[in-house]
Amino acid sequence: MDISHWISHWADWHGNKTAVHFEGRDISYGEMDARVRRLAAMLQGALGVGKGDRVAHLGYNSPELLELLFACARLGAMLVPLNWRLAAPEHAWILEDCEPKAVLAEADFFAHLNGLDSGLPLVAYGPAHGAAPDATWQSYEALLAATEMMATGGGDLDDPVTIVYTSGTTGRPKGTLLTQEAILYNAVNAIAAQDIPSADHILTVLPMFHVGGMNIHTTPAIHAGATVTIQARFDPAATLAAIAQRKPTIFLTVPAMAMTLAGHPDWAATDLSSLRFVALGSSAVPETILRAFLDRGIAATQVYGLTESAPVAVCLPIADAWPKIGSCGKPALHTEVRIVDDGGDDVGQGEGGEIVLRGRNLFREYWHNAAGTAAAYEGGWFHTGDIGHQDEDGYYYVDERKKDVVISGGENIYPAELENILAACPDLVEAAVVGRPDQRWGEIPVACVVRRVGGDIQGGDVLALFEGRLARYKHPRQVIFMRALPRNAMGKVEKFTLRRELANDDE
Repeated sequence: MDISHWISHWADWHGNKTAVHFEGRDISYGEMDARVRRLAAMLQGALGVGKGDRVAHLGYNSPELLELLFACARLGAMLVPLNWRLAAPEHAWILEDCEPKAVLAEADFFAHLNGLDSGLPLVAYGPAHGAAPDATWQSYEALLAATEMMATGGGDLDDPVTIVYTSGTTGRPKGTLLTQEAILYNAVNAIAAQDIPSADHILTVLPMFHVGGMNIHTTPAIHAGATVTIQARFDPAATLAAIAQRKPTIFLTVPAMAMTLAGHPDWAATDLSSLRFVALGSSAVPETILRAFLDRGIAATQVYGLTESAPVAVCLPIADAWPKIGSCGKPALHTEVRIVDDGGDDVGQGEGGEIVLRGRNLFREYWHNAAGTAAAYEGGWFHTGDIGHQDEDGYYYVDERKKDVVISGGENIYPAELENILAACPDLVEAAVVGRPDQRWGEIPVACVVRRVGGDIQGGDVLALFEGRLARYKHPRQVIFMRALPRNAMGKVEKFTLRRELANDDE
């Protein structure tokens, strides 16, 4: 049995119920089941996709992306959802690394993919009704129309089903491999923690190339037989209108999006009464953002997790939204959580330490990175790199990060990616990138650099180094020139000192 069985089950139980609403169109569970079966057959017959193969996707949120996940599950294949915000060299590296059988993409990305010259089969879908832009492309709709319903299958819960690439500590994206079992247990975690019944209605706005957008509510809703309204991209006015008109009961956001919504002119007049709660996913959520919803009578809870945990690991119960404001909650049903010191021993209540996780929702491995996998699972527990503590009632809090990652607007930015580019600049002798607190984005990346003696490189010149090489959201928002970077006795840059100095400058 594979996770596409969820859709088949609900097609049998209530086939006419809306599974997905998208841009004025309702797709029932019965229709979705037929579409997934036909898509699996198309992938298998027309593109030669079989067990263990990869299929990449480049596009905004859509029913096709969700259906592609379940079609891959049916075949025992793997979906590789590409972050559409990445730059061409980043996409090229990922495609070379995962070696997909084909790339499915919508119109906004046709020229981008043509420019990569990957040599991969390209399949066009989307608002243009899957029309192929040129001879190098195939039409999604034409392939589906030509596909006969054939016996497909072979997928199992033990099979990998997706590779999610995130920025890596080495400066290269790393592929996190999640199995169908991990997706299943994540769904059970989310449903149990957030009381998601089939009567719920989910609004999905976060990008589904993230495990957050795909798996905190979207796939759990399908597991529960609920309804999902999908928006292609976040737009504050459209999101507020969707809440007022579509009447969702659950909505997931991140601090930067939530702040934009609360600051929108339509915020005060928008009817939010349909919402049972709003969930915010991030390592740490400012209390002011939580209160923006709480002051409107909407419970605002937190969900903690990472790509590696699929991601639901810790959740704040809805009833505790006010009493435990600032906490990310308690361990999810099928996830174990500990706070440990550098030796791997449990710390005392209220003491800080690294958050480590264990459970069947955890990832299997980093794609083509056995050493990284082994390091992450030291002692049989996944080491998150986040520092937290547990209060006297058993509630967890995320305090800071041990790993050198900047989280800006819900996106992970690893400084090594930026530092590799800065290191290649002959006008700089040293550089480090750290996160600076920011009211809107949570953090912004800041480049701290030292000029070559006699050099006159300016901040604009430094920022220009990143153009066309990294996704724009990763670019430093500020360049600070220094006489020297602070280093410890071993010569390592003390980034905590830089972060402290930047934070003090804001005060």
